[in-house]
Amino acid sequence: MPTAIAVTSPDLVLPPHDRQTPPAVVPPLDSLEGALTALHALVEQHGYVIALLPADTGSPVAQRLHTVRSVLESDRIALVEVDLPPLGLALLSQQLRQLSACDFSPGVLASSARLLAHYIYAGALLGSVAKLDRVPVSLKSHAKSWVPGAQFAVLANPRPQLVRVGQTAGAGEPLLAGPEFGTRMLVAGTQPPSDWVATTLAPAWQVQAVATVPLPAQSPRWWGTPRLAEFAAGLYDVSVLYQLVSSVRREECHWCGLELIGDRCGFCAAPLAPPPELPTPAVRAASSVRALPRGAT
Repeated sequence: MPTAIAVTSPDLVLPPHDRQTPPAVVPPLDSLEGALTALHALVEQHGYVIALLPADTGSPVAQRLHTVRSVLESDRIALVEVDLPPLGLALLSQQLRQLSACDFSPGVLASSARLLAHYIYAGALLGSVAKLDRVPVSLKSHAKSWVPGAQFAVLANPRPQLVRVGQTAGAGEPLLAGPEFGTRMLVAGTQPPSDWVATTLAPAWQVQAVATVPLPAQSPRWWGTPRLAEFAAGLYDVSVLYQLVSSVRREECHWCGLELIGDRCGFCAAPLAPPPELPTPAVRAASSVRALPRGAT
């Protein structure tokens, strides 16, 4: 069985690209007992479980999952916290589901989440940035939020950016910095009523396809307003995803023994062990001096 990829709510589950993509798992997290039973069953069935969590360690859901992992004393449950907006997190889950059907080990799969997240361009078109605290907002932009009809394009990942849209047309329209590789864009939400994402941003980013999906339930809280159209663009071809992860050097975790890529184990969170120190040039020079015969120069 492939490694199970879990998310914390059903609205973070995107439809699979093909029949080979395994479904996402949404364990019941309403009670500690239900979560314990579900996670134990998943480990027994799949061997390993990778649960993606929003980077909000104070949330009750995150605390419950950490409690479950501690109670089960299982080193086969990875709790991967990702600082992505909800739709970006859903896209990352879909990518990991695609890769879980490949020949990657659970350790490589878990630690690849941080790598893949770097290639996801996640943002939103907002009707107000007055309550946005996830991306730096200038005082001037805050003031313009109160202007009727104002719209702001915000990029949260991989590099924060904010521009006001609708001021000019054509070549003068401000745009967000986009990816320099082929992507598929997901768009969710219909507020504010604008097709700017599909008609302006998508062509500028040269996306290869655009798909409309339901808006995740946590998106209004994450972006600070219910007037939004969220978008996320990323790699979607499994062969390209496979090549990206395969190109990174694999190491062995010195703590739990699983494979990993990058600088941290996805399961036990142990950092990559530093390489053994080599003698400094000064030490080698001193050794050479000591090795010379007495009186030699």
